[in-house]
Amino acid sequence: MDLSLSENQEMLKKTAREFIEKEYPWQKVRDIQQSPQAFQPETWKQLNDLGWLGLPFPETQGGAGGDFMDTVVLLEEIGRGLLPSPFQSTVAVCGPAILQFGSDAQKKAFLPAIAAGQRILAFALTEADAKYEASSIDTTAKRDGANYVLDGTKMFVRDGNIADHLLVIARTDPHPSGSARGPLPQTGEGKTGDRRSPLQGTAGEMSGLTAFLVDAKSPGIMTTLLRTAAMDRQSEIVFNNVKVPAANILGKPGQGWDVAEWTMKRAILAECAELVGAMQKVLETTIQYAKDRVQFGRPIGSFQGLQFKVADMVTDTDGARFITYYAVWKLLEGQPCDDDIARAKVWVSEASRRVVREGHQIHGGIGFITEHFLHLYTRRCKSGELIYGSADSHRKAVAAALLD
Repeated sequence: MDLSLSENQEMLKKTAREFIEKEYPWQKVRDIQQSPQAFQPETWKQLNDLGWLGLPFPETQGGAGGDFMDTVVLLEEIGRGLLPSPFQSTVAVCGPAILQFGSDAQKKAFLPAIAAGQRILAFALTEADAKYEASSIDTTAKRDGANYVLDGTKMFVRDGNIADHLLVIARTDPHPSGSARGPLPQTGEGKTGDRRSPLQGTAGEMSGLTAFLVDAKSPGIMTTLLRTAAMDRQSEIVFNNVKVPAANILGKPGQGWDVAEWTMKRAILAECAELVGAMQKVLETTIQYAKDRVQFGRPIGSFQGLQFKVADMVTDTDGARFITYYAVWKLLEGQPCDDDIARAKVWVSEASRRVVREGHQIHGGIGFITEHFLHLYTRRCKSGELIYGSADSHRKAVAAALLD
């Protein structure tokens, strides 16, 4: 096992850091976040010019031929600079799902367009209760000739307000009656039915779901941007009698939970990578402040109480990076990794909270005013703590792996 970065990955990391620091100072990031769409199209064009939008896709599909670890390296720098873009949703989450489950026609239609900056996608899974469970999916898709008709509401869809296509998980069969939740067999990476996974459900609940690629401009779709504390482009999307061609099914009918689980694993790790980057920036800034700030005739970094806080911050940050990289490595090696991904989400979620808290404490009063950038990282880390399942929901998956 080698978790060190390759020469190409180190170069990608360096290039990304230099670009984001130069082009997106925190004042600009804040202005973009507060704009009507919390996004500027120019950003997407810049990422395309850098060749990053095709990073994980094969060269035959217009991509760069990279792998998920390359994407994670870039996401870490995106998180470090809080770059407002749908890179995670499109390039790290939905695009790879199309590569994995899509038909030849779907791959041809979507992947080169993503790599060329012509498509933005969003993953529409959760609904009103924000649970990542099969039983929580009430959005329906009923067959109507060559189409399916979608009705329902998806909530907290990241980048839903700027997406031109949506990856939607909907129910094509009714909720099974009398389904009792209980232990499900381990079936390996990329399969459903494992209680170690953050996605939960009985076999009956999962079998009635199908994944669709939906044009976000279809008649009957209404999207509302939700102004969250993190200003991270989450949306409510209402489907009212929306017709979707049967050819837009991703994967097979009734096997949408396979798509959802496969996609969620990568979404969780992508989010962890961004949070690691955010933690790294807070750590670096706090260390520099502790060196520069003088109280009682000496730098505050010379006081033992503050030194211990910084030591905890670096331990949390490095630990978060290691546990994320390790889970990514196991995923790429094809090893069972559901519990590793769950452990990563637990640790990174709570470690990021601790790091930004100590950052505020060390910065003192200046760290609590909105004119300082630190609050942007606090908001971002809180959002990352909750999306794709809370720490407690992932603790259940870890416990199941150990005790069942």
